[in-house]
Amino acid sequence: MRRVEPALAQWLVAERVAIEREAARAAGALDPASAEAEALRRFRSFALLALARGAAQPSLEGLRVSLRRSASAIDAWVQAAGTLAGPDREKVVEPLTALRAQFVAALSGGAHARRASGGPTPSARRVVSGAIDRVADVFLAVDVDSGRVVDANPAACALLGLSRPELLARELDALAAPAERAAWSLLLDAMAEGSEPQLARAALLDASGSCAPLEVRVTRHSVRGRTLALFVCRPAR
Repeated sequence: MRRVEPALAQWLVAERVAIEREAARAAGALDPASAEAEALRRFRSFALLALARGAAQPSLEGLRVSLRRSASAIDAWVQAAGTLAGPDREKVVEPLTALRAQFVAALSGGAHARRASGGPTPSARRVVSGAIDRVADVFLAVDVDSGRVVDANPAACALLGLSRPELLARELDALAAPAERAAWSLLLDAMAEGSEPQLARAALLDASGSCAPLEVRVTRHSVRGRTLALFVCRPAR
């Protein structure tokens, strides 16, 4: 059973408005009517109950959200709470991060179940032609909902110094240079919203931590209710 921390639960309730204000300042305000705002509200309720009683299960009934956007909103809220806690930051962030992981895992499982109920999802290797493996440009296919890499060609593996199985175990955020994560996230958001192909400059990190600046073209591809962002990248000039 999770450790009960009623004092932290009470503090979170008392500082709710200030935490929301800090999260909006740091990461942008959420539309109160959005699915991500609803996911954040349910996370807060789950976290407060877990902290007050030591055990709780996330309530996800009827929730239809982007996993990546919802996780980002929850992360911003947790970090805002930590900022307001000042010298007690770790005492606040550590338990909330553990609860965040439990909530997002449950949310991820629900999203997977919803996709599966709509019919079988084709393997990632069927999404794109095998010809992609023979081109010199870096190719990455990323699920816009979860942010997870679902396909990559040998050029991507060579650039990043990762094997294909290692690459497919990553989320795009984990591959992006810290200063470039917002740029990659904006491209994913554009594809999630049905935008036309986009051009951008961004950077990824290789296995050694070195930054690789890239010229990026991204297009949107939908298959059986699943939306992918297809990135074709080459070294920036």
